[in-house]
Amino acid sequence: MGRGSSKPAPLLDKSQRKISWRDKPSALQSVNNYRPQTEDRQLRILVCGPVGAGKSSFINSVQSVLRGRMCAEALVAPISEDCFTKKYTTYKIPKGKKGEAFYPFVLSDMMGLKERSRRNRKTHVKDVKRLLKGHVRDGYTFNPECKISKEDRFYNETPTINDKVHVLVLVIDANRQTLMRKEVVDMIQDIRDEASDLGIPQVVVFTKIDELCPEIKNDVKKVYRSRILQEKMQQFSGTVGFPMNCMFAVKNYTNTNLDNDTDTLILNTLKHVIDFGDDFLNRMVTDQEESSIVQEDASTVAEFHDVQTAQCDVQEPLP
Repeated sequence: MGRGSSKPAPLLDKSQRKISWRDKPSALQSVNNYRPQTEDRQLRILVCGPVGAGKSSFINSVQSVLRGRMCAEALVAPISEDCFTKKYTTYKIPKGKKGEAFYPFVLSDMMGLKERSRRNRKTHVKDVKRLLKGHVRDGYTFNPECKISKEDRFYNETPTINDKVHVLVLVIDANRQTLMRKEVVDMIQDIRDEASDLGIPQVVVFTKIDELCPEIKNDVKKVYRSRILQEKMQQFSGTVGFPMNCMFAVKNYTNTNLDNDTDTLILNTLKHVIDFGDDFLNRMVTDQEESSIVQEDASTVAEFHDVQTAQCDVQEPLP
């Protein structure tokens, strides 16, 4: 075989992201130190993705890293073609060994995206749109035949900032990214459009990277040097329109043993997700405060105008 026809090396010369692999305690402390600017606020992370992509496993992996032990609170389907998550479910993560407090962010899980008719796809996207706006309460069961109605007991008429989604995480199976059906890609684009209209930041998380690349399986620290993973990310960026700087990769936990490198990779991704969501949350709080000031000023002007009008209507008696 000639020199010009040889395959390119599986690993790039330089990592596409900088990660301090030997400093897991610092990465963990960074997440532990996170506090929203306003004390009573809670950052909401919505995790979505195609059926079998590993979104529930991602939620479990995040909980496992932060709690220091294996967690399986989010149910995972035994086969990738099925969807175990039917309800809108929000997970709070206990902080500390006693679990007396919780992290100031939550992970919300929803039904997996799968091939549907055009009508059912639109119905599902409408549900997601209301979910993004905070109109869907925890425990709502998704129905592809009809969207949530205002009469539904799980419909939230007056959502608070905490009820709304602050960052959207799209979980993608790195091995099946190019095999997604057009209907699923269209649904992803529709959901992304809805999130963009609301100003919600979006992040892509590639999973099952150890199945994609033998070099990653042998050493997860080589994740961002993997040529095939970078190609998969570039392909997805071109298909759906996500910028490369909003794409990350994790290895979800599938066994009972935690390890520092996998923890560090998950923490690095989680930190970026929190940063993106926190920026949006702060803008929402600022906009709400400015809106309240404008309303107060308008109310003051209206009251002053009413007083002036009343004074003008009072006529002095003739001498």
